[in-house]
Amino acid sequence: MNKLVLASGNPDKLRELRSLLEDLPFEVISISEILPDWSIEETGITLEENALLKARDAAERTGVASIADDTGLFVDVLGGAPGIYAARFAGSDCSYGDNVRKLLRTMLYETNRKASFRTAAAFVSPSGEELCEMGEVEGIIMEKADGEGGFGYDPVFLPNELDRTFARCSPEEKHLISHRARALKRLIEKLEFSKS
Repeated sequence: MNKLVLASGNPDKLRELRSLLEDLPFEVISISEILPDWSIEETGITLEENALLKARDAAERTGVASIADDTGLFVDVLGGAPGIYAARFAGSDCSYGDNVRKLLRTMLYETNRKASFRTAAAFVSPSGEELCEMGEVEGIIMEKADGEGGFGYDPVFLPNELDRTFARCSPEEKHLISHRARALKRLIEKLEFSKS
């Protein structure tokens, strides 16, 4: 069976990516299984650039087709912030909780709470084939965290299509509408991977 490398060092993201890709006819492995100390500086100025940077580096260094994603949270009243810097909104070594607390403090007196999660999912093969697709889900930022599931900003993001935050959804419920699921679905359709 052919391998497919997931170019991410985030265990929560890896778990979600594995679940979303489980039907593909590939052995899906984390890059850390090949390169335990793998990391890359995300120097792009868009989600697409960062996703492609990670996938290119992984494909080049492992010799295996690679998938990477980059996700941002775009809040209307903050002019699109934290945007591509969502993972380090509260600082370079911040936790999920630090980011959520900073976001809620920043939006304390705001009535416009519209926001969207966006994901760029990129595929790069060792031969240089490249493809990148986007996924988005719109919603609002809650005034306080609600729920224990998910990761990142899931406890404060209420998607328009549901009556509860992503943190109160099962993984299966989240996968039906999430930004990451939508991006990967489009990517897989474009690549025409056959189902196993």
